[in-house]
Amino acid sequence: MDVQVENEIDPSPHARQIFEKEFMPHLDAMYNFALRLTNDEDDAQDLVQDTCLKAYRFIHSFEPGTYAKAWLFRILKNNFINDYRKKSRGPSKVEFEWVEQSFAGDDDPEPSHQADLHAETVNEMLGDEITKAIQALPVDFRMIIILCDLEEFSYEEMAKILNIPIGTVRSRLHRARALLKDSLATYAKSKGYGADTLSELD
Repeated sequence: MDVQVENEIDPSPHARQIFEKEFMPHLDAMYNFALRLTNDEDDAQDLVQDTCLKAYRFIHSFEPGTYAKAWLFRILKNNFINDYRKKSRGPSKVEFEWVEQSFAGDDDPEPSHQADLHAETVNEMLGDEITKAIQALPVDFRMIIILCDLEEFSYEEMAKILNIPIGTVRSRLHRARALLKDSLATYAKSKGYGADTLSELD
């Protein structure tokens, strides 16, 4: 998808170079994440566009060479929660603490792929029923399932994206998988998946 950032605050060639090199390669992943959160193509495109605009606006706080995907996903998550809360008539704003933070200082900027359930396991089972089951999860549980089991972020990266302790990441993920497993039990059995397959969601 195309994004427009030319009119943002910093039009310098250096900022544009960082954006194109560090951020553009993750547009498809961002759109997929946004689509799974919103379940609407137009809303997903708007969410990605808004995320790119904010990323460009605060590009000075990103350190080139660090893990750009996690940084972008955190912005996208904040944007989604802001909009979700507005629609739910809840608190109107999530503070963007990330604008003065980066993912610098990590020993390994690439994903460690330590998630218990790998994306290929979920993808083998993905179908209309699983998509519906994920969409039906409460937003916090839906988000952590997507980040861990589909996007394969590590626990440390998810903690940074969601701005929660690693212990909360683990407990929330366990609860999310339990809810997903319960909702998929009947469907999985009808498709010939046994108890061993379902137990992978624990």
